[in-house]
Amino acid sequence: MLSYQHAYHAGNLADVHKHALLACALDYLTRKDKPLSYIETHAGRGLYALDGAESLKTGEAAAGIARIDDLGWFAPDHPYARALETVRAAHGAQAYPGSPLVAQALLRRTDTLHLCELHPQEYDALREAIGRRRAILHKADGLEMAISLSPPTPRRGLMLIDPSYEVKSDYDSIPRVIAQITKKWNVGMIALWYPRLASGGQAAMVANLRTNFPDALSHEVDFPPAREGHGMIGSGMFVINPPWGLEDEAERLSTLFAAL
Repeated sequence: MLSYQHAYHAGNLADVHKHALLACALDYLTRKDKPLSYIETHAGRGLYALDGAESLKTGEAAAGIARIDDLGWFAPDHPYARALETVRAAHGAQAYPGSPLVAQALLRRTDTLHLCELHPQEYDALREAIGRRRAILHKADGLEMAISLSPPTPRRGLMLIDPSYEVKSDYDSIPRVIAQITKKWNVGMIALWYPRLASGGQAAMVANLRTNFPDALSHEVDFPPAREGHGMIGSGMFVINPPWGLEDEAERLSTLFAAL
């Protein structure tokens, strides 16, 4: 249950999809001069080295963010590009931010960050990566935390649910958890990332969510498997209460991913 290590996959094409949409959503929220809450249920270590042994072993970052940088998908003023530049300036050209550091780079001192990570080593690395920036770290089950924190203070804000799905029951439990969260926090922006699998293991979960939240943004992209026989063939983001403009960015990404 605690075996997943995102260092092998950081900066892959799924991260590009997820973090580009997350960055745009956070950028929209920060345009208003009102504080907000950011909640992440499965934070990971927050900071990754793309020249590290794990990344080099899989080559996923080379086929992901490194290739995307070469293709110039994101202009310097794009929120995702700004987050990348902030992290690279602080940690080096081969540094890659997980979602917590994407959020940290874009949010303001008046905003509140709740970050949850259960894996002991990943939690310790997350604490170091966050540094002195004010954030509330939770070494706890992320989905339980999500329910207990809803509604947060401030009530404006975004929750990212991004499990590893190594616990297969997540596909069954996540729709129930999201239903509980939205009942308590109906104004919250809830973003769920999920893999698109060759097996179709995510299909029932996605169908459930689309039925219960017909106004949500449901966006999927496809890309080649990281290696022969790899089960992930794409990436999905399901966003409840999506901000204005996010659908346009999703359509732009659809066009870019289709050209890979």
